[in-house]
Amino acid sequence: MKDNHSVANETGDKGFHWRGRLWLEGEEGTFLGYGRVVLLERIREFGSISQAAKSMEMSYKHAWDLLESMNRQAGCRLVETCRGGKHGGGATLSPAGVKAIALFRHYHDKFKNMLAELDQKMGKLEWKRPDRELPPA
Repeated sequence: MKDNHSVANETGDKGFHWRGRLWLEGEEGTFLGYGRVVLLERIREFGSISQAAKSMEMSYKHAWDLLESMNRQAGCRLVETCRGGKHGGGATLSPAGVKAIALFRHYHDKFKNMLAELDQKMGKLEWKRPDRELPPA
């Protein structure tokens, strides 16, 4: 079963592919990871924490808890909210939220490229042949 936030490559040795997940961790644990960034992107798309959570099949409470964790660790708000009322509430990304997405996407792209490079190199190693030595690490 493939999940959306694991990175897998389809090049390289038949049957074997390097995979991995990337997240930025702070003293409290995860600060940014694939799911948290998707939540921020969905908030930007929908203008609503509730709608973003629904689109990810996540409870509003869980989404709010993730946002509170990110805000606390960042030392600033990544999402600005306004309370509901006659015309409903809303949520928008702060400049820090926009930067957080860009930071994660930048390094996630580098990570995907590294995995693709490892896959290509693995295919050239001929590691299954007992008469071949692996290159030094």
